[in-house]
Amino acid sequence: MELGRFGIWWSGTWQAGATPGDQVAAEMEQLGYGTLWASAGFERGIPRRFGDLLEWTERAVVATGILSVWPNDPTEVAAEAASLGRRFLLGVGASHAPIVERAGERYLRPRHKVAEFLDGLDAAGASPQRILAALGDRMLRLAGGRSLGAHPYFVPVEHTAHARQVLGEGPLLAPEVAVVLSDVAADARALARGYTSGYLGLANYAGNLRALGWSADDLQSGGSDRLVDAVVAWGTVGRVAERLREHLAAGADHVCIQVIRDTRDSFPLAEYRELAAALF
Repeated sequence: MELGRFGIWWSGTWQAGATPGDQVAAEMEQLGYGTLWASAGFERGIPRRFGDLLEWTERAVVATGILSVWPNDPTEVAAEAASLGRRFLLGVGASHAPIVERAGERYLRPRHKVAEFLDGLDAAGASPQRILAALGDRMLRLAGGRSLGAHPYFVPVEHTAHARQVLGEGPLLAPEVAVVLSDVAADARALARGYTSGYLGLANYAGNLRALGWSADDLQSGGSDRLVDAVVAWGTVGRVAERLREHLAAGADHVCIQVIRDTRDSFPLAEYRELAAALF
């Protein structure tokens, strides 16, 4: 499956769970973004918006980033994915303990849970094309062995290099990278911390950063300047484009770009247009 060098990832930064609309989706494809990623939320089944995105585009891959394994039945998901056709990529993952437990589940043995879900997809017959959310080495190896590859989220370029080493050559590596188009350091970091603060409170992401060598102090109060600068690409359009290409140089096959800005009431169309001019 050809994802293209760059894609977009939009749920959460403007209107969580919403879809940008037919004209915007078509324009993203025309600008050169090869894959349109969106969260499937913590709900049962593949949301309707993924079918809409496929209808509104002609060539782009449409991917869930991610569909949680906890509320879903793999046989049902396999059938839904098959109905969406060859341009659909099923991204699945274990989500996070607070989210899972709020829904009444127990967050136990997440890697085993993901492996069981993959077993169920395989047993369904027409197993869909899939990619796994993965941060740690064991989940990365599972992703490389039982899916097209790995879709890490909230990672610096050092993780991309490490993930490629763990995966080896062949499996896809498609990290999400958040960006802020501002070259005023104080403004850019303030926006970036609005994004990093919530994620640093989740054990999976915090643990992954600690494994990469970040200290407890770096993870406090939305992240140190050094950590924020590593996880969020900010600056002029040209500088952000350079930072995104660093992930490709480190071993990524595809980078999905999440624009962070000071409003969530509309899709960040202008920012994606500016980035496309620098990237393609």
